[in-house]
Amino acid sequence: MKTYATRACDIERQWHVIDAAGQTLGRLAAQVAKLLMGKHKPIYAPYLDAGDYVIVINAAKVRVTGKKAGEKIYYRHSGYPGGLRAVTFREMLATHPTRVIEHAVKGMLPDTDLGRAMFKKLKVYAGENHPHQAQVASARAAKEDKTR
Repeated sequence: MKTYATRACDIERQWHVIDAAGQTLGRLAAQVAKLLMGKHKPIYAPYLDAGDYVIVINAAKVRVTGKKAGEKIYYRHSGYPGGLRAVTFREMLATHPTRVIEHAVKGMLPDTDLGRAMFKKLKVYAGENHPHQAQVASARAAKEDKTR
């Protein structure tokens, strides 16, 4: 019996479209992170980027539970004295709805070069339209050809 080791040439990437409308932020982010890392595949290896491309639509319609909409705060710092900026979830969702999901998913990925490569495969859009129709359609066609 031999041990199987996944190689980069064994990885086949697919495209997934996830609708965020009405979904809870944390549960959605966990699902997206799992797809980006490739943990849903039997060839998953922690040292390889075996994940798929993920498109999240309707980011502006994501929800949070409890009082988090008013109390959850996103911080950033300019690097200058007094440069701390704080924005609540409600304000961030109104101005930059894609950043809410990107921030949540990025926190669930590894803090390494591999995690940054995984994050590049995430595409988030505030509305229903996205410019990746061709990739999603070709991925579906290839999947149907394999099942025949």
